[in-house]
Amino acid sequence: MTFQRMADRRPVETLVERDDGVVFAMRGAGGGAEPPHDLVHALVETELRIPDGVWGCVADGAVWGSMRHVSGRRPPHAADRSERLKRERAAAVNRAEHVADLVGRLARAAEVLPSQVAASGFPPGRLQAAAQALRDATARWAALTPGETWVVEWPVSSGTGARRRRSGGQPTAQAARAPSR
Repeated sequence: MTFQRMADRRPVETLVERDDGVVFAMRGAGGGAEPPHDLVHALVETELRIPDGVWGCVADGAVWGSMRHVSGRRPPHAADRSERLKRERAAAVNRAEHVADLVGRLARAAEVLPSQVAASGFPPGRLQAAAQALRDATARWAALTPGETWVVEWPVSSGTGARRRRSGGQPTAQAARAPSR
């Protein structure tokens, strides 16, 4: 996943290259000094090892409505597989959304109820560690200049048998441009 730092808050396109060589552009909220919503998801899901959230689904073949095919040959029956994955993992993706929001609020020191922490299913210490990692990542993101990118590689194999790598999700000095429409 390649996230490009934008100069201001506006919709951003994240370049997503799956292990099978298929590339998509994923349109999402973000831009400016705050990390894009999809980067927050990638960082939180990686930190908490959530294999079946938004990015685990993408790695396994789900294609969200915000994604546009850029290149690469799609596997046979890709659309059917995507729809099946989205149905089967709807509850897990919903949970990942709530956990990413919770960790984001913890990182910003916003009010979080003990019941919300308990409902996450994660020990408070792991959530606090993820919040600290997100604070650190937010500072690194804000230090990027517009046009620089941050590459994150999905670290978990969640059932396809595909090889997944972990790069540590560090910003890079690439000046790649987001795909144009």
